[in-house]
Amino acid sequence: MPELPEVETVRCGLAPVFEGADLVKVTASRPDLRFPFPKNFVSRLTGARVDTLGRRGKYLLAGLSTGETLIMHLGMSGRFVIDDGTAKTPGKFNQAPACNPVHNHVVFYCNNGKPATVTYNDPRRFGFMDLVATQALEDCKQFKAMGPEPLGNGFSVVAFNAALKTKSAPIKAALLDQRVVAGLGNIYVCEALYRAGISPRRRASSVAGRRGERLHSEILTVLRAAIKAGGSSLRDFAGVHEDLGYFQHRFEVYDREGEKCPKCDSEIGRIVQSGRSTFYCSGCQR
Repeated sequence: MPELPEVETVRCGLAPVFEGADLVKVTASRPDLRFPFPKNFVSRLTGARVDTLGRRGKYLLAGLSTGETLIMHLGMSGRFVIDDGTAKTPGKFNQAPACNPVHNHVVFYCNNGKPATVTYNDPRRFGFMDLVATQALEDCKQFKAMGPEPLGNGFSVVAFNAALKTKSAPIKAALLDQRVVAGLGNIYVCEALYRAGISPRRRASSVAGRRGERLHSEILTVLRAAIKAGGSSLRDFAGVHEDLGYFQHRFEVYDREGEKCPKCDSEIGRIVQSGRSTFYCSGCQR
């Protein structure tokens, strides 16, 4: 599932076309994705202007002139593709295979001075879209209990350590808890823990303090590097111009079970925590 860097990459790609655009026409080829679309979904979007395009955790947020916000989640295989009528040129990254149009479920016909279409394609249909009153956004079911944005001012070392002190779960599980910090997923948690030299089995409360300071710094470093690289493309992820991310070529432990640790002679191991694979080095992570 796309994590914060992948969703931020999509947001940055969509913004030039989406922000400030009038939604001249919107079509939906089916009544649902993972969940049913909200009532009168198409008519509530048609004619609206997209004032802002933001992100909260792993969600995209389009603030509309109607006083509502369109919440969008990519799920496992969701992808937005832009067509602005210009010929494609070689991208910064390798290109993903073209989307199968049979899985085009929502199409936004935009105009911010130049017409363009933004198509949401999702073969597995694990993504979803919802409409919520903008004033009630922070209290809606998706965000009511969500923790701070790791790249925002609310994610301070003090706040992070305070959150960890209350957690008896292993640090890996605590970091995947969106109530502790928003947007982190399996890939970047494994990478940050390795770079901070912290065992994924260590109790979260024991990380608070100097280890927490080190981990806080590595979380920021890993996320910023991943965004700069266009995210990680393992199976389905691609940007709005069908570019593949490159950060998977910089993984130090994730998906490298049995390989030699980049820092020592130990082999990278794998354990299962909370149903997810955790990759780590027993020699470097304590």
